[in-house]
Amino acid sequence: MSRQASAAWLRQRERSNLPILRLMVWISLTLGRRIGRLLLYAIALYFLLLAPQARRASRLYLGRALGHRAEWSDAYRHILSFASTIHDRIYLLNDRFDLFDIEVYGAEAVHAALARQPGVLLIGAHLGSFEVLRAVGRGRAGLKVAMLMYEENARKINAALAAINPAAGRDIIALGRLESMLEVRDKLASGYLVGMLADRGLADETTLEHDFLGQPAAFPIGPFRVAALLRRPAFFMTGLYQGGNRYRIHFELLTDFSQVPPGELNRVIGEAQALYVARLEHYCRLAPDNWFNFFDFWQKAR
Repeated sequence: MSRQASAAWLRQRERSNLPILRLMVWISLTLGRRIGRLLLYAIALYFLLLAPQARRASRLYLGRALGHRAEWSDAYRHILSFASTIHDRIYLLNDRFDLFDIEVYGAEAVHAALARQPGVLLIGAHLGSFEVLRAVGRGRAGLKVAMLMYEENARKINAALAAINPAAGRDIIALGRLESMLEVRDKLASGYLVGMLADRGLADETTLEHDFLGQPAAFPIGPFRVAALLRRPAFFMTGLYQGGNRYRIHFELLTDFSQVPPGELNRVIGEAQALYVARLEHYCRLAPDNWFNFFDFWQKAR
């Protein structure tokens, strides 16, 4: 992603506010998930019709992922999938795991890594739902999950999470503060899985270009440098939304930075990021409706 595109997603005006979110929470928890989901169809249609920039970006991405020209109906399903994962947070953050059918693939490798050394880093994307992993962690003994994100995003996310469940934001760690890495180190030492998203960066962040869905795109290198600094295994992770109440969580080892000699770190960082991009492309083609970047990801610097 170029610096212009990176800045664009940071500038995008939020169309929701906390009172509306609290109303949606009340409707969903009082009347149930089935009634709450009925509102999503209207919400998705609203964005399809009244957010032309997001609609164009959706069709551009879907055309690459699907391998053919994306129609308005494809963009509608894309937006509806995004709305569905946001809506499901209401239930996941309130421990309503009984409403969902969640399959987990690759967890054995994560548990094996935790058995060798406390703490694992998860490098994900705006693909599916990261919240479903945190929910599984809260619902299954011994799996603790925290999230590392940019400070402004952390502030907004914490405000939204507080509207859903005041206790939900306690494992959000904001980047950009002196104590951030100390907090992450302590979480890892306590056996946490610490997640980062690596398909967006800040405008001034160092990036590397990789071929992604048929065209070069810039990806931030920072998450992989953090993983190397902390000397922990790094796994690709995604929680794909499968429609209805179904999710599939996938873990795949990218590299184990605890085993890399210091002189090899830069090379391994580049290789780990290249593998990350390849797996992201694989899952975008497998579940195209799950990648939630509604801007021109391939926008070039001018």
